[in-house]
Amino acid sequence: MRLLLIFFLSGVVFANSINIAVAANVSYAIKELIKEYNKKNSQNINVVIGSSGKLSAQIENGAPYSLFLSANVKYPKYLYEKNITKNKPKIYAQGVLVLATTKKIKLNSIKDVLKDDFKKIAIANYKTAPYGEAAKEALINSKLFKKIKSKLVVAQSVGQSLIYTLNATDAGFVAKSAIFTPKLKGKLNYIEIDKNLYNPINQAMVLLKDDAKDFYNFLQSKKAKKILKNYGYIVN
Repeated sequence: MRLLLIFFLSGVVFANSINIAVAANVSYAIKELIKEYNKKNSQNINVVIGSSGKLSAQIENGAPYSLFLSANVKYPKYLYEKNITKNKPKIYAQGVLVLATTKKIKLNSIKDVLKDDFKKIAIANYKTAPYGEAAKEALINSKLFKKIKSKLVVAQSVGQSLIYTLNATDAGFVAKSAIFTPKLKGKLNYIEIDKNLYNPINQAMVLLKDDAKDFYNFLQSKKAKKILKNYGYIVN
């Protein structure tokens, strides 16, 4: 939040550039996407990262973003229905939920949350973060939520859930995209959560201002989809 306030208070940062709101799970891939985009463009792109719910609320309240990459369809759809966006929500990727830990323990399924080794488990806020919502849904459908609710440490976003998983908790529900970052490759033990346990994490984006149209179009290109796929997303 402090970083976000710095962005808003600095007029220099936002001058002659576009500002995009990015769901926390995309933070791992966004740098590579921008780098690829700027091989043929020279646009300064400022990125503000947060939970989709909080970013959506900021946009509704007039935050100066040109593009919104959400972790679900619900928030972009809401903004579209409020006539805040330039277009209908466009799905750019489907996210994958994983249970991860730094412990050298074999993981088999979501039932591993019951292990005595996992006394604290990170989860993104299921009221504002789509990955947190998916994790809670998976736990409920597995009849595990009530059993481990006392173990759960709620993070503001799936990005913060990863930080907790690495530094403060024994395990955590995080986005698969985090596993493929260069700094984390091979450092996390993880297992994909059965996709039948939660609704598809269809991640949608909406254009808010025309100055981001070129980048918006790029995110639908083969090159962008290849990058997203390399970060563990499911793409068409």
